[in-house]
Amino acid sequence: MTRVTVKAELQPLEIELKQTGIVVIDMQNTFICKGGMFDLYGENTEQNRKIIPVIQKILAAARNKGCKIVYTRQIFSPDLRETGGPESVHWHRGYPLLYRTSPALRDKLALPGTWGYEIIDEVKPEPDDLIVDKPKYSGFFGTNLDMNLNTFNLKYLIFTGVATNVCVESTIRDAYYLNYWSILVSDACANSGPPFTQEATLWNVKRLLGWITTSENVLEALK
Repeated sequence: MTRVTVKAELQPLEIELKQTGIVVIDMQNTFICKGGMFDLYGENTEQNRKIIPVIQKILAAARNKGCKIVYTRQIFSPDLRETGGPESVHWHRGYPLLYRTSPALRDKLALPGTWGYEIIDEVKPEPDDLIVDKPKYSGFFGTNLDMNLNTFNLKYLIFTGVATNVCVESTIRDAYYLNYWSILVSDACANSGPPFTQEATLWNVKRLLGWITTSENVLEALK
């Protein structure tokens, strides 16, 4: 067993590497690339692309130490059943609107088998990695993520990906309820919206839900 200490706020955290998972949230073409959902919705995809080399470094170091790599992917069926239909709030809010109003763009969104749904090549999963498709913001809601993490005896989760204030924070909130030790890597996550949304999530996590750190601190711990 190998225990290391990660420098973090509000205090350092000691973790066991064999029980640690690197969670990569929704690094899909639709959220990261030009022509994808975020871009079509007016989001700044350039800031999303800036975190790619940071995540690459973390993944390389974590694989070398035997940490488990876990990916989540946002998914919608062609009939949008995951939104709950016209009587559901989800049907009327957020990105499902693009699906309903712009059918010609569906290959750029998050339908299985399309370009938008796939994880970007720069952080492409390897055969032994876990991949979990999720119908809602949280990686735990309506998925087998908790079961998979328990199968590999994972206790500590290091979070990267997009969007900090939406799917990353939602997943960390559920991880907190399920008694996982969550560490958010601030420079390996990109937010949706104004800069204050990133700061709000960082505050929420370090005060209420887990720990905040940087990629430099993670890489130092993984040496």
